Amino acid sequence: MLIRIGDVEIWRILEHELAMAPLVRVYPDLDGDPDAQALFRDLAPRQVDADGMWVIPVQSFLLKSPSHVILIDACVGNDKSVSQPPEWANRTDDRFLAGLTAAGVTPGDVDYVLCTHLHVDHTGWNTRLLDGRWVPTFPKARYLLPAEDNAHFSVAGPDGGPTLSFSESVAPVIAAGQADFVSGAHALGDHVTLVPAPGHTPGHVSVHIQSNGAQALITGDAMHSPAQCARPDWRFAWDVDTAQAAESRVKFLGLAAESGAKVLGSHFPLPSVGRVTAKGNAFRFTED
Repeated sequence: MLIRIGDVEIWRILEHELAMAPLVRVYPDLDGDPDAQALFRDLAPRQVDADGMWVIPVQSFLLKSPSHVILIDACVGNDKSVSQPPEWANRTDDRFLAGLTAAGVTPGDVDYVLCTHLHVDHTGWNTRLLDGRWVPTFPKARYLLPAEDNAHFSVAGPDGGPTLSFSESVAPVIAAGQADFVSGAHALGDHVTLVPAPGHTPGHVSVHIQSNGAQALITGDAMHSPAQCARPDWRFAWDVDTAQAAESRVKFLGLAAESGAKVLGSHFPLPSVGRVTAKGNAFRFTED
């Protein structure tokens, strides 16, 4: 178990870590600015390797409450047709499923799969390849999908149709009748509430967990680095609306600082858990 929030256990399901891309490509505002690059390294030293590559974990968080088993995001998955980065293409690694087993859970035990957004590294294990076709990995689960993301990615491919990852990891869940489209501050049971945080994608959400006076917040991709707590204005290369994403980061950080909640950064360097405090006009992330 990673942490406990009241009656809710939170387990890390780590699929893999990788050096994904040059730091200055990921954060364009750092390109040509050695002072900004030095600040990033100071704030997130384990997120940049010796070659200047941005290093991240790809992970899910499994919530075990008294009433539900909830998977937050579904990593990259196996056998997926991903072109970039090449490490995500046609994976055959069962570490993700082994992580579920270590948490005492089988795919059949999962009640809900909640995707913070519909990018490939958050939806992959939604489905698995069985006898040449994609089927839901979690046979009894309801899949909660941001409605705005569904509308976007179902027509965001190069020919005006669905993206490839949508076709492999989202459409089969919808076809199986297991998808529910959600928006706004949707509540899931007594302990989990969505926090709208658009900008990275149109319908992106973060996740608020609350039980017995304790709180946690899961970032999703509202931010990708502890460094963005100090500089929420730094653009991220794969945000679809950079201004809206920066605004969502500030709102998320304000909520985290005001509530004192534990913060779980979906792509923050391991252990990916800490707290956010206000520091002047910005914020600071401190690992637990």
